[in-house]
Amino acid sequence: MVGQVTLLQNHKKAQRKKHNRQAHKPKAEQPLAIDDVNKQLRECFESILEFCLSGDKDSLFFSFEQKLQDKIFLLGGLYCQLYLVSRHERFCYSNWQEGERYYAQKQPAGRTIYTIFGRVRYWRRYFIHKNDSAGFFPFDAAIGLSKDGFSPLVMKLATKLATRVSFGTCVLLLRSFYGWSPGKESIQDMVLGIGKEASCYMETANFAEDEGDVLVIEVDGKAIATLTDTELAKRKRSRKLPKVSCCRRHRGKACRKRTKRVRRQANDFSKNGRSATLAVMYSLKRGTDGRLHGPINKKVWGSFASRKVMLEWTRRQATKRGFSPDTHKHVHIVVDGEPCLRDGLAKLFPNATFCLDIRHVEEYLWKFGRAFYPDDKMNRKNREELVDTLRAKLYDGEVENLLELLKEVRRTLSPKANRDKAVRETVVKAITYMQTRVGMMNYQKYIEEDLPIGSGMMEGAVRNVIGERLDCSGMRWKPERAEALLHLRCIELNGDWVHFYNWAYSQWVKRMQSEERNIQMRSNQPLELPKGRNCVSQTTRCISWSKESTFRRRHRCREVTDYGW
Repeated sequence: MVGQVTLLQNHKKAQRKKHNRQAHKPKAEQPLAIDDVNKQLRECFESILEFCLSGDKDSLFFSFEQKLQDKIFLLGGLYCQLYLVSRHERFCYSNWQEGERYYAQKQPAGRTIYTIFGRVRYWRRYFIHKNDSAGFFPFDAAIGLSKDGFSPLVMKLATKLATRVSFGTCVLLLRSFYGWSPGKESIQDMVLGIGKEASCYMETANFAEDEGDVLVIEVDGKAIATLTDTELAKRKRSRKLPKVSCCRRHRGKACRKRTKRVRRQANDFSKNGRSATLAVMYSLKRGTDGRLHGPINKKVWGSFASRKVMLEWTRRQATKRGFSPDTHKHVHIVVDGEPCLRDGLAKLFPNATFCLDIRHVEEYLWKFGRAFYPDDKMNRKNREELVDTLRAKLYDGEVENLLELLKEVRRTLSPKANRDKAVRETVVKAITYMQTRVGMMNYQKYIEEDLPIGSGMMEGAVRNVIGERLDCSGMRWKPERAEALLHLRCIELNGDWVHFYNWAYSQWVKRMQSEERNIQMRSNQPLELPKGRNCVSQTTRCISWSKESTFRRRHRCREVTDYGW
């Protein structure tokens, strides 16, 4: 009897729990029908017409335009919702319902995505794979929506804008134009995720077989400020919440008291720099007038990997342009005189002509002129005449005579006198710099052949690609994270952004539809820097999905993207 009473009590308790769960369980969201969205859209459209026709007499156009923008964005969001709802009603799930591969969820699941018009809500069905318990939304894969929660157009605009301005400024600009914006962290993840496809895109670029008669290559580098180990550990550590929370001013004071600022030494201007190597390639075509015209297919590319990686990239790109290692076409290379660049390129381009940037040589001549004639009004004219005389010997092909002249000046100087110290040091540096690079200073011949003798395009690329985005005041980078932004900025400045994003987006859609899974374009993992010859980038490995089974593709892509710090 006691046992029966206990069983009855437990049964009543279970019934009460079940009733409570059902009472507090949120009601399933019912998807909107096409007629409901149509009704909302027509009402919104009618309200816009009425708003335009019945404006106040004393209202200003500025206030009218602001209110109209909000209404237009609302109307655009309803049009997007109408497209998604109508497309889902016409979508056929028979391919996934047939057979015994998937379990189908009966009730459609709702989802909110952010478009340029704001938030848009739609519904679709969820399917669970019977073998590996992995599920996906076939409708999302069919229309090309990823797991990111943002529309492809929003990701395209935000990432392109991030290649031009800082992430914080990108958020402010998007809010100014569209009324909302993804967060800074989301934009950073977009840059990392989309940037992984950039190197593979550059490898797949095609060029015309006969695009020019001369291939010009310019290579240089520039360093950016990177995080030290101390700064990185400081950013990763947990932060204590300030006790003072009355206002921002007093919170800042309390934070400064807790944190001791380490001051630099008087002459410490180091920024823990990490150099990025840039390469500019373009072709020149000789016209009927005998001069070289161009540039044709000018491309800029850079990387924080070793310089060997960038030099190998120039070799592959030159072969694609029709300038193979055994070609009889002319390859002209302009460098700044750094020995490692010249030696590395000479191995890859044995038949190329090398030119030392004439502006670097002129800098040494001007330093010698300033030391020989110090800065004052009396010596300015004499200094300019001296430098013009020396520079004329460069353009006339009299490099040997120029060196003999500088050596003669060195012999006339006292080896120990302080009065000749400045002139002696500058003339020795000029002789040392030019004496080891005489073979690269055939300027008269290059001018007669209409070949470039200066790396002006490279200097402009260094300033535009790195200086204006990655080397701004206060910026500190990790090279693996800056690599993605550097690649995307190169593509943007090359004018290939639209083609690149369309290509990358098509790759993502094919991957979702082929592997039957929803992928995420954004990533918080930094890129892996290439190691050198015969290395395959992570993007190339991840895109080679078409010849593998579904399980191996998933496993391989998971391995490729899971890189740590």
